[in-house]
Amino acid sequence: MTTTIITFVLIILIFYFLIIRPQKKRDKETKAMLAAMKKGDRVVTIGGIHGTIITVKDQTVVVKVDDSARIEFSKSAISTVVNKDAAKTAPKKAEKSEAKIEDKTEEKGGEAGSIGVKTDAAPAEENTDKKDE
Repeated sequence: MTTTIITFVLIILIFYFLIIRPQKKRDKETKAMLAAMKKGDRVVTIGGIHGTIITVKDQTVVVKVDDSARIEFSKSAISTVVNKDAAKTAPKKAEKSEAKIEDKTEEKGGEAGSIGVKTDAAPAEENTDKKDE
């Protein structure tokens, strides 16, 4: 009898720490993100539409998708607010990684853009014999 109660309590604790607690944390972060949205923020909706917030209302936001296209979404339809700093630094990170790859290939004597794999085999000699003379 007591082992079944202990087992039941352990199962409840496992569910709490693995499922319920992380979900509550995500919900809290999402509510904070939605409350902090302001005009000019870049957002992505749950449908994958990217745009810039033009107007924030009580339950909705108006998102500018193109020069002439504006769409009104429910606040709960906003998936993420894109950080402007992250968008600016992402291309720089890509450029740095490409520069590192080029540096590594140059150190190994490879061509720029190659992986820098060296082989021990000598290049094949061209056949200079002419059979049809």
